[in-house]
Amino acid sequence: MDGTRLLPEPPPMRDLLLGGALALFLDFDGTLVDIAPRPGDIQVPDDLRSKLHGLRDVLDGRLALVSGRGLDDLASHLGRVDIARAGSHGASRFLADGNRLGEEPQGLSQAAVSELKAYAEEHGLFYETKAHGGALHFRGQPDKRGPTLSFAENFASTRDLCVTSGKGVAELVRPGATKAGAVEAFMAIAPFKDSKPIFIGDDVTDEDGFAAVEALGGFGIAVGERKSERARYKLDNVAAVHHWLEI
Repeated sequence: MDGTRLLPEPPPMRDLLLGGALALFLDFDGTLVDIAPRPGDIQVPDDLRSKLHGLRDVLDGRLALVSGRGLDDLASHLGRVDIARAGSHGASRFLADGNRLGEEPQGLSQAAVSELKAYAEEHGLFYETKAHGGALHFRGQPDKRGPTLSFAENFASTRDLCVTSGKGVAELVRPGATKAGAVEAFMAIAPFKDSKPIFIGDDVTDEDGFAAVEALGGFGIAVGERKSERARYKLDNVAAVHHWLEI
């Protein structure tokens, strides 16, 4: 597929529900809320939490948030959600009842954090500390994308880390911290098991999620204008996602 502009819109969700059990995996930034210049500046609708709980009930519990944010950060914006969720690019996973699924992800050493913060300060970037790693934000400074990614790759290569690149950000994460891993972990257990998975996301990091649901008999929905190699359908923006979900 050449990109989201060439992709059709997905069938109405009510029609898909008639075809059998669905599992829905939702990215957060750029999918449920509009992206802001800094991660802390997002505007979250007051009723988003209650609407997500309603969607969970419609899907008999087969709903999960899968975000690049740490789950503590996600909770600071969304409040407590009694749904399955995976943060830190899928590395930190919890079931709807609050029990952890898998192992707790490891953060970066203080020395590594100090070096990343120093680089960010020197080059006018915003550094975000995360439970699973760290992020160098260059949103609004596209000319710094190349140098930032190059620095991040070199930094990661000597510390058993991986670099995940998204919209205006280079994230340093532990190996295996992918949204595909989160999808596969949830789909292996009830209530997700034996359902048809759908992943909705807007960024490069969501391509892993699209690939995972496709391998499990489902499909991905790309949000926005970014080209997607794996999505089957597209929605134009966050408002279109809300309309399709009817939340």
